[in-house]
Amino acid sequence: MPEAEGDERYELDSLHHRPADTAVEETEGAIANNMNDERDTDDHHTRLDRRTVWKLDFILLPFLALLFLLNSLDKSNIGNAETAGFTHDAGLSAQDLNTSLAFFFAFFVGLQAIGAALGRKYGMARWVPACMSLWGLCTILHIWVRRRWQLICLRVLIASLEAGFYPTTVSYLSLFYTRYEFGVRLGIFYGQSAMAGALGGVLSWAVFSHFPKAPSGPQLPPGGVASAIEASSWKSWEVLFLIEGFTTMIVALVGFFWLPHSADTAWFFKPQERVWAEQRIRLDRDNVTPTQKRRASLALARSITEDEDAHAHPFAIEDEGEEAHHQLLASHDRADSNALRRKLSTISTTSVTADAGLTRHDVFSAILNYKIWTLLCCNILSSIPATAFGVFLPLVIKQLSPSLNLTPAESNLLSAPPFAFGAVVLLIFTSWSDKSHQRLVPIFWGLGLLLIGLTMTVMVPISNYVLRYIALCILLSGSYIASPLTVAWLANNTPEPGKRAILLGVNGWGNLAGVFSALLFTPADEATAYVRPFLVTLICVVAAFVGFIAFWVLLVRENKWREDVVATWTEEEKEREELMGDVPTAVSSARAGLAQRVGLTKLLARVGYEEGRRGDEKLTFRYGM
Repeated sequence: MPEAEGDERYELDSLHHRPADTAVEETEGAIANNMNDERDTDDHHTRLDRRTVWKLDFILLPFLALLFLLNSLDKSNIGNAETAGFTHDAGLSAQDLNTSLAFFFAFFVGLQAIGAALGRKYGMARWVPACMSLWGLCTILHIWVRRRWQLICLRVLIASLEAGFYPTTVSYLSLFYTRYEFGVRLGIFYGQSAMAGALGGVLSWAVFSHFPKAPSGPQLPPGGVASAIEASSWKSWEVLFLIEGFTTMIVALVGFFWLPHSADTAWFFKPQERVWAEQRIRLDRDNVTPTQKRRASLALARSITEDEDAHAHPFAIEDEGEEAHHQLLASHDRADSNALRRKLSTISTTSVTADAGLTRHDVFSAILNYKIWTLLCCNILSSIPATAFGVFLPLVIKQLSPSLNLTPAESNLLSAPPFAFGAVVLLIFTSWSDKSHQRLVPIFWGLGLLLIGLTMTVMVPISNYVLRYIALCILLSGSYIASPLTVAWLANNTPEPGKRAILLGVNGWGNLAGVFSALLFTPADEATAYVRPFLVTLICVVAAFVGFIAFWVLLVRENKWREDVVATWTEEEKEREELMGDVPTAVSSARAGLAQRVGLTKLLARVGYEEGRRGDEKLTFRYGM
């Protein structure tokens, strides 16, 4: 008799001859021990997850938010400088400012997708700091502008360097957070656009108070500040450009060392946290059920806990974690775990949080996606208020009521509360969006708030400056909601990082709203407190509201079509679609039909585009709302 078999028999015989009470007690003890072990593992996993997210929230997110804050300041500071006589002192006309802004947004918008693609190809962690250093230098060079062409060239250079910053950075941020952690973090990140308006107003007030308007304007009394200005020949707007440009360059240099290329290389993570930071994103993007996700998470946490010696080898831990997934799934009933086991067996060991990597399929799949073009139109129309007031709000407030005769410092200081109000409301809406797992419903409410503010600015008499100022606060509170939640929807519904980066770059063409705002808010409208631009903006936002409703309907129809197609499939076909994305259908998808109608099929195959469906293209994928 083999030794192992003899041992087994001995154990069985011992069990049969053991008293019943003893057997029951031992069984209950074993169950209790297993429950305690699972509870300990669950607690360890919870602590690990909280620690990982905490480090992301307090180390990575604040620095990215600071980058976007400086980015927004460098876009809007020219409006603050204009209230202190920038164009007058530089020998330019007020219309030259609007012309330079139109050029800025034309290049900024046109190069969005290219900037996003380059950022994804070379890696955000190096691409963005390099671009920031250069546009910070260009900001400082505004001090020496004396010709119209010089101003236009500088704004074009800054636009080219900033193009792709937002989609690249947002795509990078989405690599580290799960889908419904991402919305509120994006709100904090995007809220810096509003905070930049508030900070820019306060900073301009501080600078303009200590460095009043240059001698080319009203003469200052002799002595004190006037003597200092005459001795140094610094104008207030020159000091503003110097401070903001120099700050951008310093922070950009820090970014070279602060930003990791992926969770695997994050200097602030311990080895266990690096593994979990990767795996939590895998689980979130794989559409597993909550129960399956918890089981796989516990298995990974258990494997990490049991092998402390492997901490110096993160990829080895990751392999063990994936093996633990399979062992855990095998221990449960086949009906619940078969699909997940097959899916997890296809997971690549490459990093899912890497900030670089782009394929031709990513590019063409994004371009042929009709949803991005629908969203783009809505985004352009709904973004006009945010892009306009990022530059023109100090000028609008200066003309809030001509009888007030506000100084440049007062106008900039009064521009801070509406921006701060907008940032707070944005954070509330994004938190609601994450908790409710909804993106489009908060967008509808945000646009409604925006419409109320715009209607008030159009209808309230110019003489009632208090009510008009309140209307501006309401208007700004709704201006910053649609754009980040549109980005959150794209990030949630695009599993592939490369395609996600391109889609966010195309969505960045929504900054075309800046061109329209530069053409709308002209010096000719100052006398009427910009009522005409407000009315045109109101019409555009109404059109955006209708467009988002149409987008909602398109998504419902798309999901229904997919459900009808998949309902006719066998289980094997569903599994093949989930893994390969190549199950033939009787009716072509919208993308495939478009490619066939315009004769792109052969051309796409020639340039290396793969016909197999990936990510959200798979018919088993359902779009969230």
